[in-house]
Amino acid sequence: MKRFFQPVEKDESSKKASLSHSGKADEHTETPGVEKKEPLKLLTWNANSFLLRVKNNWPEFTKFMTSLDPDVIAIQEVRMPAAGSKGSPKNPRELKDDTSLSREEKKVLMIALASAPFENYRVWWSLADSKYAGTALFVKKCFQPKRVVFNLDKTANKHEPDGRVIMAEFETFCLLNTYAPNNGWKEEEKSFQRRRKWDKRVLEFVLQSSDKPLIWCGDLNVSHEDIDVSHPEFFSAAKQNGYIPPNKEDCGQPGFTLAERKRFGAILKEGKLVDAYRLLHKDKDMERGFSWSGNPIGKYRGKRMRIDYFVVSEKLKDRIIACEMHGQGIELEGFHGSDHCPVTLELSQATSGSKESEEPT
Repeated sequence: MKRFFQPVEKDESSKKASLSHSGKADEHTETPGVEKKEPLKLLTWNANSFLLRVKNNWPEFTKFMTSLDPDVIAIQEVRMPAAGSKGSPKNPRELKDDTSLSREEKKVLMIALASAPFENYRVWWSLADSKYAGTALFVKKCFQPKRVVFNLDKTANKHEPDGRVIMAEFETFCLLNTYAPNNGWKEEEKSFQRRRKWDKRVLEFVLQSSDKPLIWCGDLNVSHEDIDVSHPEFFSAAKQNGYIPPNKEDCGQPGFTLAERKRFGAILKEGKLVDAYRLLHKDKDMERGFSWSGNPIGKYRGKRMRIDYFVVSEKLKDRIIACEMHGQGIELEGFHGSDHCPVTLELSQATSGSKESEEPT
């Protein structure tokens, strides 16, 4: 395997090393220029294993990051296990380092993140017990979130199962980074119920988040409209091993079933949220209009979906400058090794006296 960061010899210091934020982060200052009170350039990316991207795709990804220079990077599918030895409680905020393999993997990651451009960011992790799911949030050190939580209940120390949520509160908005569970194919496997429960909780969350406008990003595992997939008829009729769910609205490709799309539409409508990309890009774009691309061989060749989003409160709509996808085509140009491409959102600075900058009364 081609490796850009080679394993390093283990030493005792690596066990105590941490990638979490620390007090030293506040010493960093930005390059002189226009002062920003909060992050305005945001990026979301399902990395499909952050460690593999470090090992195999790091030069091209860091070059992309350096040119883009986002204030916040929201990662899904970190796929690094949480700290904690076998049989002991896990710490989803820290990377596992109690075995020789986990220490090596952690140190490889730390070396990468200690170099440009990631050295300029503070990182928060929410990790699963195994190499599955997980999210991370990188915030430039010049921006200090007022608080960070790891669940849809806003409970101080609780983490969502599999590390699927990180939420950071800033001056005029809250940023929610989620990796939504996949709907799956079969009712009997309980994936349908898991996704319905998730959607219900997200709806409750957005309805209760009225104190500050919301920016919700991540792999949301749903394509809302026909325009959000390359081949609507194919995805609508898709089956696995000929299985047909009892409810017709659960039929089709996970992420494009009628039931999921209706629930997502209800979240947008009732939560007074807008899909930032679709707000700016009304027409279907067969090259840049999709963030996930299927296997380059077989029946999914060339079949694509838009399942990675920035969804924002209507109060922030007028501040949206740009929302773009940075990958295209069957060849996955700009995907940087993942099966998802990065998506960015850029906002204008909040103006004094604007509705979203006012504190709630």
